Amino acid sequence: MNIEQARFNMIEQQIRPWDVLDPQVLDLLFVVKREDFVPQAYRNLAFADMEIPIGGGQLMLAPKIEAKTLQELSLKKTDKVLEIGTGSGYMAALLAARSEHVVTVESRPELVEMAKQNLERAGVTNVTVELGDGAKGWAQRGPYDAIVVSGSVPVVPDALLKQLRVGGKLAVVVGEAPVMEAQLITCTADGIYNTVNLFETVIPALDGVEAKASFTF
Repeated sequence: MNIEQARFNMIEQQIRPWDVLDPQVLDLLFVVKREDFVPQAYRNLAFADMEIPIGGGQLMLAPKIEAKTLQELSLKKTDKVLEIGTGSGYMAALLAARSEHVVTVESRPELVEMAKQNLERAGVTNVTVELGDGAKGWAQRGPYDAIVVSGSVPVVPDALLKQLRVGGKLAVVVGEAPVMEAQLITCTADGIYNTVNLFETVIPALDGVEAKASFTF
């Protein structure tokens, strides 16, 4: 497989049609080698429009969702970012290229190890990988200019909103299958948040998040 051609096709056929047109984001997709964050067994699927298994029942999100999220956050080089759900480390590497520092929290020890190795191999030095349950954020390193949640949640956890600084943005997929909405929530003033719906999607639930209690009769 011609890797550079496959990368180019991914960007032109999957990502641009999703209105990801920020040249800095598109350039970054050429620079951060997605295939280096995919388990060897799935390397030939690195650029496919699909979720990729990374072990422990966890999945790497489709490229267009990661690219769209990155574009909508419009990060600055001075930003402090929190990622919840590290997975293979690919999204952390993208976030790190646009910000000052990324704290990424992963609850599965084997994925923490995988992400650390992948990031080190890719020469990414401004990411701290933490082992823990990030469902309520990671307050000890906050507040943050941006928070990215790599799994869906039934409702937005208050704890995450409280860890945004004023002007900070939270990118999160909210809801339960078959209806979920990717949202960008901006903290406009202390305790005041503005929510924009970005797109509909369905992604796996974040580890450690309870489903909303359903009514039983």
